[in-house]
Amino acid sequence: MTTTKKTYRTIGATAAAAIGFALLTGCGGDSAALPEGWSKLDTKSLSVGYPGNKGYKEQPEADRAEANAAVALKEEGGLRTGMVSVQLDFATGVDSAAEAASAAGAGIGLGATRKGTEEVRLAGAESAREARRIDYEFTSSGEERTPAPGTRMTGVVVAGVDSKDVPFAVRINAVKGSLSAQDLDAFVDSITVK
Repeated sequence: MTTTKKTYRTIGATAAAAIGFALLTGCGGDSAALPEGWSKLDTKSLSVGYPGNKGYKEQPEADRAEANAAVALKEEGGLRTGMVSVQLDFATGVDSAAEAASAAGAGIGLGATRKGTEEVRLAGAESAREARRIDYEFTSSGEERTPAPGTRMTGVVVAGVDSKDVPFAVRINAVKGSLSAQDLDAFVDSITVK
C-alpha cells in the first residue's frame, strides 16, 4: 500500500509539473509567458510582449496612429529605432490566418526583402491560435523620425484572425542587429490571442 501511495504521488507530481510547463510555454491555449524584463501591450483581440528592458516604452493612445490599436517604441537621439505595433481589423473579407498574412504581407512595402514565412501556433483561444509569421528586412527611409536613410532594418509580422473573426497583424521593426534572433522568437511566442 505504501508503494501505491508513493506511485500516485510521483504520478501526481509529474502531472503537476507537466501542467505547469504547459502554462509557462503557452501550450494548451493558456496565456503566453513573457521573458524577464519584458512588458505587455494589451488589446481587445490579443496581447503581445515587448522588450522593455531594451528601451521600448508603450506609446500613449493620443500619440499613436489611428490604424494602431497599441504601440511600443524605442527612441534614441530623437529617432524611432524600434517599434512594436498591433493593427486590428486592418483588412476586409479576411477570415483565415493565410488571408490575414497575405493582407499584412502586402503592407510590408516595396523594397522589403522577405526572409521567410511560416505557420505558427499562438497561445490563447483555441479557435484563433493558427497564425503566420513573416520575417523580412528593409531599408529605412529616414522619414518620420526613423533612422538615417540607408539604415538596414529587420522586421517580423505575425498575422491571424482572433476568436471573433477580427484580423490582426502584430509587427516588430528594429535597426538590424539590435534584437537577436531569440528576441524575435520571444516576440512571436509572447502573443496571446483572445
